[in-house]
Amino acid sequence: MTGTGQLLVLSAGAAKGVVKSLANSFEADTGVTLDATFDSAGAICEAVARGNGCDLVILPAPMLGTLAAEGFVDANSIAALGRVPTGIAVPDGDPRPDMHDAESLRASLVESSALYCPDTIRSTAGKHFAGVLRTLGLLDASKAKLRTYPNGATAMAALAEQRGRHAIGCTQISEILYTPGVALVASLPAPFELSTIYSAAVSSRPSSPANARAFCARLSDHATRELRRAGGFLERG
Repeated sequence: MTGTGQLLVLSAGAAKGVVKSLANSFEADTGVTLDATFDSAGAICEAVARGNGCDLVILPAPMLGTLAAEGFVDANSIAALGRVPTGIAVPDGDPRPDMHDAESLRASLVESSALYCPDTIRSTAGKHFAGVLRTLGLLDASKAKLRTYPNGATAMAALAEQRGRHAIGCTQISEILYTPGVALVASLPAPFELSTIYSAAVSSRPSSPANARAFCARLSDHATRELRRAGGFLERG
């Protein structure tokens, strides 16, 4: 398939690394460039529901299901990319705290100087992290050191600047892996683990249905499985 023009992608930040890694080969094969916008899952879902023009949408599977039911994306085009755990990060070079269970997680969070995470209302990981803090009885005590950002990418970029200051971040591990200057410590331990299944879908009114379907297929294809895995996406099952 060949063509010209742009493919407009609206995506949750968790899929940024995978989308970016496939953009050049897709352009080489089709002549179509990607114009991708990445933000928190809530912000992307709201943008699609407002009617923002796009060709392809990448979101947590339940959100895509809702958008499909409301007619904003093609239900028959939905393709799962994989599940992404929520993880803990520190700036590169900082000691990696012990977080193998709830007790050690709580102790590390208490000892941290600041906590970096995406929006605690509109992002999947941020909302979950706020719940973890609440369950551990730390939410009120942590408010002064909680640093929230519109999405996980900006939160991790800010965390990267805190080297040597005992700061900790929490977001989807895919966002940790593609952000320079931060290191993945571990996924959240039981009972706080969370794996979110992300899927892609063609919008209900794509400018080029064929190209949108082609990139959706490439994102979810068996041939790109290792690329997704390297970017933090685990097997879908």
